[in-house]
Amino acid sequence: MLTPAHIRAARALLDITQGELAAMVGISKTAINNIERSKADPKASTLRAIESALVGAGIEFTNGGEPGVKLTRKAEP
Repeated sequence: MLTPAHIRAARALLDITQGELAAMVGISKTAINNIERSKADPKASTLRAIESALVGAGIEFTNGGEPGVKLTRKAEP
């Protein structure tokens, strides 16, 4: 499951702002901010959209004993 920490880490690896991620997903910057600060309980569809946008930009979410985030490739602008 995608966590606020995953989203923050993925944004850092991609060097994108909350506003840029929000534009990629089609939601507000405030929504991303609230999700990252655990101030909102987003719908599963919103989390799937965020994950899809980040994966499309080159992020891989790893599973297993040490779940994490890694950059597989940086998407071209």
